Amino acid sequence: MRLRSIAAALVAALLAACPTLAQTKTVRAVMHSDIKILDPIWTTANIVRNHGYMVWDTLFAMDEKLQVQPQMVDHWELSPDRLIYTFTLRDGLKWHDGLPVTSEDCIASLRRWGAKDFTGQKLLSFVSALEAVNDKTFRMVLTEPYGLVLDSLAKPGASVPFMMPKRIADTDPGTQITEIVGSGPFIFKKDEWKPGEKIVYVRNPDYKPRAEPPSGLAGGKVVKVDRVEWLAIPDHMTAVNALLAGEIDYIEAPPHDLLPLLKADRSVTVKVYNTIGAQYDFRWNWLQPPFDNPKIRRAALYAFTSKEFLEGVVGDPAYYRVCKAMFVCGTPLESTAGTEGLLDANFARSKELLKEAGYDGTPVVLLHTTDINVLTNAGPIAKSLLERGGFKVEMVPLDFQSIVSRRLRKGPPSEGGWSGFMTAWLSIDMMNPLTNTMVNASCDKAAFGWPCDQKVEQLRDAFARAPDLDSRRKIAADLQARALEVGTHVPLGQYTLPTATRGLTDIVTAPIPVFWNIDKP
Repeated sequence: MRLRSIAAALVAALLAACPTLAQTKTVRAVMHSDIKILDPIWTTANIVRNHGYMVWDTLFAMDEKLQVQPQMVDHWELSPDRLIYTFTLRDGLKWHDGLPVTSEDCIASLRRWGAKDFTGQKLLSFVSALEAVNDKTFRMVLTEPYGLVLDSLAKPGASVPFMMPKRIADTDPGTQITEIVGSGPFIFKKDEWKPGEKIVYVRNPDYKPRAEPPSGLAGGKVVKVDRVEWLAIPDHMTAVNALLAGEIDYIEAPPHDLLPLLKADRSVTVKVYNTIGAQYDFRWNWLQPPFDNPKIRRAALYAFTSKEFLEGVVGDPAYYRVCKAMFVCGTPLESTAGTEGLLDANFARSKELLKEAGYDGTPVVLLHTTDINVLTNAGPIAKSLLERGGFKVEMVPLDFQSIVSRRLRKGPPSEGGWSGFMTAWLSIDMMNPLTNTMVNASCDKAAFGWPCDQKVEQLRDAFARAPDLDSRRKIAADLQARALEVGTHVPLGQYTLPTATRGLTDIVTAPIPVFWNIDKP
């Protein structure tokens, strides 16, 4: 109750602190997490990606049907030999400081993104040159034909290839940027940012939307409100009460168990806008015991179960889908390859493999996210399944931002490292082997967990070169089977999260929450 009282007082204080905003059209939203990091290239955290779409723009974007559309690009051309892409920017693109967007800005942005993001790394491995033709036109020259150029540039999930001014994009990708200047539909108000309380965006008066209607992350980004505030309210019940009382307008991801309360109020709209949903995954650390042993990773794959996990974490079958496919059920690359016998809570087989592997009881140090509702139940259920499979588990409760930092540590748990953690990725990020961060097995270049397998990487390269969907399907199935064999991660099914709003109209159906086109009559 004390936490709820503090959160309620925070809502009142935040609203009372801005009496001059009464005549502005302001959307007050509670997102799934507070935001402390502002660089969407430095981290893959979803909340930072969401922040990125407020401030920056992209060369291409995916529409509601997951088709690639030009965004900052006006038109593009591909040479007959399929080796040279020429991109021309739209007229009127400006940075928030008033300077024009140039080709050099875009080239620097692609290089920084491509040094950090795994899809970008793969794309740039096929690129021999990025060169400016003039201020508005630049070329991408390939070493060989690569059919996923536009798909890569339209990548909607973290890390997104956001375009930044050259002086900012020249920042080392391993160092966080400090200047938040984009060309997107909203301007970040640094002077009003209070980590742990709120982050504020205002309408960019110089933004030139595309002429097309909004569709997914593409089309015209028309801003109809003056101001958007993301309020940090960690107590879900307090946030729900604030929405019911009309003190806030938007809750990105209310817990499933509170949905009946929201649905009972006719002034509240509860709707799924990210219809493709998200995927739960368990990630382990290949560098440290016990999961440095492949047979022990295999044991965990027998202990886990998508069905029991989703029943416990989500509860309502209307909002989850039992699925073993790494590349997401309901998509062109859905497959059951390599899944036979796995993810079915076969605890006896898990214990047999642990015995064969000589498991000595080394505890799984499980990082547990405490402040994001889709993950708060995930850690305890993962712990229970692993323990029933014969593992010893020590759960370490942490807020998400602490986990973002700690998961980068490669050392043993005794030195601040980790063994495993539960995470969730947008399904749109997991739909193919190049955007699926968890299946990357490029050793030190892979994401936190650092899986290392040459055959997985050979199959990912083959996928990148595949000329058509049929061949990509076959390669993706082979890749899934190999990734499960070596254990890059554990896919644990899919879920959707409805958003709750009050008094808002024209919300765009998109895989991430966007605030352009929203109106507040």
